[in-house]
Amino acid sequence: MGIEENVGNAVNRGKDLYEQNKDKLAEAVKSEQAEDVSDKVLDGVADFAKKIAPGAADKIDEIREQADKAVGNQ
Repeated sequence: MGIEENVGNAVNRGKDLYEQNKDKLAEAVKSEQAEDVSDKVLDGVADFAKKIAPGAADKIDEIREQADKAVGNQ
C-alpha cells in the first residue's frame, strides 16, 4: 500500500464516521457544554483582538456575537 492509498483510505473512513455520527455531532455543537466552551474561547479571542486593535472594539464585538450564534445553544 502506498502513502496515497493510505491517505485516501483514512479520508474515506473519516467521511464514513462523519456520515454515521453527523446527528450526534450536530447535537454536541448545540449543547450547553459547547456554549460554555465557545463563550470562553470567543471572549478570549475578542479580548486579545481588542488589545491589538482597540479602535475596532465595536466591530470585534459584532463578529464575536455572530460567531457565538453559530456554536452552542444560545
